[in-house]
Amino acid sequence: MKRLNLLPAVHIHPILLIFIIISFLTGTFIDLMIILTIVLVHELGHFTAAKLFGWRIRGIMLWVFGGVMETEEHGTRPLHEEVCVTLAGPFQHLIIYLLLFLLSGSEVIMPSVTETVDFYNTVILLFNLLPVWPLDGGKLVFLLLSEKLPYRQAYSNAILFSLFFNVFLALSIVFLLPFTLSAFLLFSFLVMENKRDWKQRYYVFIRFLLLRYHGKHHLRSIQSIEVSHHDMLMDVFSSFRRDKIHTIYVRFPGDTRRQIDEMECLHSYFYEQNYSKSLGEIVSRES
Repeated sequence: MKRLNLLPAVHIHPILLIFIIISFLTGTFIDLMIILTIVLVHELGHFTAAKLFGWRIRGIMLWVFGGVMETEEHGTRPLHEEVCVTLAGPFQHLIIYLLLFLLSGSEVIMPSVTETVDFYNTVILLFNLLPVWPLDGGKLVFLLLSEKLPYRQAYSNAILFSLFFNVFLALSIVFLLPFTLSAFLLFSFLVMENKRDWKQRYYVFIRFLLLRYHGKHHLRSIQSIEVSHHDMLMDVFSSFRRDKIHTIYVRFPGDTRRQIDEMECLHSYFYEQNYSKSLGEIVSRES
């Protein structure tokens, strides 16, 4: 009988193990365990929602600056699913508030522990809702943009906004706010992550196209795209939107148009490797 994977595999980053050892030596072990427990509950919220939608999930990774649910889904699921899975994490903090309220009048937890849990729960919730990629707030910004803009533009804009916002926060900690080394290191780390994501944005877009090519996407409606016969395939792909299937109309001189399906374009690019041919050449050959 096949075992049901009702619980995710939870992995601990090696650097986090070092911090756990340090917390033993410095007397901050209880605080760290409270933080890790809240982070794990947060990620279990993402996991539960993703599992209900039938997502492919590798597991949960706990690391120094938080946690992440590792999944095989990258822009392949309907927008409403990604919004629900993203919001399921912050929602767990509301449940923690409710539990703290119910236990506040009892003797199950010491008041000092309750106050500590409440403090860290608030800090983690507010931090996670910042419009910074890859935090949940940053993911919500990306999902909002991808509803209005083509996928490639939405992703680039989300990373750029996150990068500038991170730089602003890091500089504010140095020049405007009371300086704390941990906060400065955290936002500096996120700046480096955003710079890495910005450099890899082309590969993220290619992955999005490959998943469409292999049929791993959900479609809600049809949208037409009109391009010139001089344009290249990548010019067409840059107009692709998530949750939509596209019909491409190629304009030729004399106000004539020819139609080509998006799967034909993807096949021409990935299988036939027509990287340097214009749409006019491809459509003329197809006809």
